[in-house]
Amino acid sequence: MTKISSFLANYSVLLLVVNVGTIFAQPLVPALFIFGDSVVDAGNNNNLETIVKANFKPYGRDFIKHKPTGRFCNGKLASDFTAENLGFTTYPPAYLSEKAKGKNLLIGANFASGSSGYYDSTAEIYNTISLSKQVHFYEDYQKKLVGIVGTSNASSIISGAVYFVSAGSSDFVQNYYVNPLLYEKYSTDQFSDILLQSYTNFVQNLYKLGARNIGVTTLPPLGCVPAVITIFGEDSNECVEKINKAAISFNNKLNTTSQKLQSKLSSLNLVVLDIYQPLHDLVTKPTDYGFFEARKACCGTGLLETSILCNAESPGTCKNASEYVFWDGFHPSEAANKILSDDLLAAGISLIS
Repeated sequence: MTKISSFLANYSVLLLVVNVGTIFAQPLVPALFIFGDSVVDAGNNNNLETIVKANFKPYGRDFIKHKPTGRFCNGKLASDFTAENLGFTTYPPAYLSEKAKGKNLLIGANFASGSSGYYDSTAEIYNTISLSKQVHFYEDYQKKLVGIVGTSNASSIISGAVYFVSAGSSDFVQNYYVNPLLYEKYSTDQFSDILLQSYTNFVQNLYKLGARNIGVTTLPPLGCVPAVITIFGEDSNECVEKINKAAISFNNKLNTTSQKLQSKLSSLNLVVLDIYQPLHDLVTKPTDYGFFEARKACCGTGLLETSILCNAESPGTCKNASEYVFWDGFHPSEAANKILSDDLLAAGISLIS
């Protein structure tokens, strides 16, 4: 099959998937489970003693009812759009929230936690939920699910669900590059290997618990994030290439590691979802996608603010976030998330077809 015919075939399936989901309003998979960091945290950090939170204005100002939920965004996350693309009419609840009970758990759950990652100490620094601990919460979830629908139905939900993982960014930006105990001891390649061993353990543990359809995102172009340019850019407004190169190197290893896991674990469908190139395109060619600004974020000065630094009193916050690729110093805007989620759906079509 040629590349063009392959693309057309995937595109046709994609259209069919979206249309079927729209016509019948029936989810294409029984449940969606989300793991990772602040890019996909739907509010778990609200219930932790941590400074890494987003449950206050102006976060959520463009979300449903214009209220903050704990999402590190002005509106919907890429994972929210993914849930919609899969046909869900509501989003998997943050597992530590009051909504995570009873029938609300039948569509899955969100275990993600801002400032967490593959490396356990990253979460420990910020008192958030590491990926290994998120798996423990998922085990607890399974027990609750069995109590709601019984063992047989729970097994069907677990095996048929899609598992979405987005992690690694905090390990580098909020730990490795600012922590001399790490960057003086390990090269970026060595640190990547440590993270990938944790990733391997994570996937194997999910597999043992019944997960079969797992999509994992690559690292984004970390060197193009506004706060990273401000902190590490040496007075330049350009992407920090050495950090982008480290992300590319990690992503190449992630692909190799995932291929090995795929061949080792029977019936596992493990798909690496490239987030690097789509976001890099938005940053380097913003006007091609309808954006006005890619260097500065919407919140505050747009150069650094995130979490508690991005608040209702932050001077200069933009009026229209849809013109900005980034909402705060680290996180994409809802408008950017919509574009990224469409790319994720196209790349991850094999998870649902």
